[in-house]
Amino acid sequence: MARTRLIAALILTYVAFAMLLNSVGTVILQSISSFGVTKPEASTLEGFKDITIAVVSFLTAIYLPRLGLRNALIGALLLAIAGCIVMPLIGSFGAAQFHFAMVGAAFAVAKVVVYSMIGLVTDSPRKHASLTSLIEGMFMVGVLSSYWVFSAFIDPTGLRWLNAYWVLGAITALALALLLTARVDEYRAHEGEEAAADEGPPFVAMLKLAALPLVLVFVACAFLFVLIEQGIQSWLPTFNNEVLHLPAQMSVQAASLFAACLAIGRFGAGAVMARFDWYPVLNVCLAALAALIVLVLPLADGLAPGAIHSWGDAPVAAFLFPLIGIALAPVYPTIISVMLSAMPNRQHPPLMGLVVVFSALGGTTGSIITGAIFAHLDGQTAFTLMLVPTAFLAAGLFLLRRRIALAS
Repeated sequence: MARTRLIAALILTYVAFAMLLNSVGTVILQSISSFGVTKPEASTLEGFKDITIAVVSFLTAIYLPRLGLRNALIGALLLAIAGCIVMPLIGSFGAAQFHFAMVGAAFAVAKVVVYSMIGLVTDSPRKHASLTSLIEGMFMVGVLSSYWVFSAFIDPTGLRWLNAYWVLGAITALALALLLTARVDEYRAHEGEEAAADEGPPFVAMLKLAALPLVLVFVACAFLFVLIEQGIQSWLPTFNNEVLHLPAQMSVQAASLFAACLAIGRFGAGAVMARFDWYPVLNVCLAALAALIVLVLPLADGLAPGAIHSWGDAPVAAFLFPLIGIALAPVYPTIISVMLSAMPNRQHPPLMGLVVVFSALGGTTGSIITGAIFAHLDGQTAFTLMLVPTAFLAAGLFLLRRRIALAS
């Protein structure tokens, strides 16, 4: 019962942060219309979130062993709740920047803690991979839910959409309540600390870990994946609005299809990975991703603004392009599970700290580059150029498989 409650707390924590973090695409769209900011200015929201994640992740590597996993997660959830209160009470673009900085700091801690706790509640690589896929799948359910929660509050005029943050705050508070009533045995997280003492302080140990060729290839893959995912996810509502000419509310709802496809892909990944080797599966996924970009984006050519009042009026590209989420979905949780299963429990927090740092940098890079191309060229070109990091990611997976084979 205690284990089930803890797993439920971890899942709901990830759902809450998914809704908060991935509201950035909706907030970009609404900030352009509500606060009158430019696209390059709006793209800075991703930076406030991800750069804060990167900075706090380094600090997490230093202080997490002193705070303890449970206490650190409690603090992260409290900070996220405070961030939810800031948005509707102040209601400005500056408040949005501050909100995403708070949420980014909280998530930097929460992600390291959640992945470290997965190793505490599972006792085999297969169970670890299964729970990882479940939690990542529920993360995408949170992303999907976020789009629909916000679309329910969007008004053509005014700031009514900010009230969605009261709902997100309540969900985060429920995750905190579950965690407060769950018991956490952190003994396994400290196993081997005597041997680790020779590696120096936690921050130094994290840097030494980052210098390993296997870890370098791994974090590069994480960086490239998040660059692709966030570049698309953050700008998909704006793409739907300006390129496909959907109304703002429908643009946000249509973007939820991408999150739904990511969720489907991650839930299905657990069953697929139980039967097949991870490397060929991920290569098939990347090939499918490239094929969808090449085949679907031309369907957005030459669309003229028109009266779109229902889903029956929407162009076919609005339904087909989000399917790339299914192809993308298995990559991230799979490479993380492969790495964590190969590492001792005591190295999970610093390894996840590195993942969070490079994921954050990848998310910021993807959003800013996509936003700049979107503003100076067009959205179709911005998304087509995702083929470049996709090719680099395929090369990274090849190197990752070779390094894992050498290390085993």
